[in-house]
Amino acid sequence: MYIKEPMKIENKSMDIIDEVMGDVDFSEEELAVAKRMIHTTGDFDYRKIIRFQGDFIEKAKAAIQAGLPIYTDTKMAYQGINKKALEKSGCALNYYIDDPDVAQKAKEKGTTRSACALEKAVEEGTKIFVIGNAPTALFRLLELVKEGKVDPAFIVGVPVGFVGAAESKEALRQVDVPSVSTEGTKGGSNVAASVINALLYMVYPR
Repeated sequence: MYIKEPMKIENKSMDIIDEVMGDVDFSEEELAVAKRMIHTTGDFDYRKIIRFQGDFIEKAKAAIQAGLPIYTDTKMAYQGINKKALEKSGCALNYYIDDPDVAQKAKEKGTTRSACALEKAVEEGTKIFVIGNAPTALFRLLELVKEGKVDPAFIVGVPVGFVGAAESKEALRQVDVPSVSTEGTKGGSNVAASVINALLYMVYPR
């Protein structure tokens, strides 16, 4: 026999995660985000590499309650965010990585589509940025923050990989913006989506 009901599976998973979280120094709500990140990866190492900054939880909840627009850097992260919870928030959710104008601009500028999609998000008035894949998108966002061209409500910065990922997240932690990030190479679109889901479930309990 095995557990078949989705919520029972999730609750059992969270109970297992709870058993290894005794050595972390998170608030109750930070812990809820961290557990969701661990749940989506199956990786207990996350409890040691997650970094919250700038009153992240309160600022993020306020932004979601205000229905501010959300940008994510990949279709995978877009698909991973719970649409029923998102609908309750009234937050628009966008990704521009597949837009033809983004591809054309990237070709003309000799840069990545991720960086150009990020620029489009800023032009469209985005306030919440969810980056799980592309270090170039996070680097470009931080440049625009420093140039005074965007003032994010909060940033989820968890790009994954071996080229620029760790460095972009370290750069994020040097900027005075509410954020959550991970140290090192770990992260990903699924992790980014899990953070938004955790926040949505806080504001709009299932």
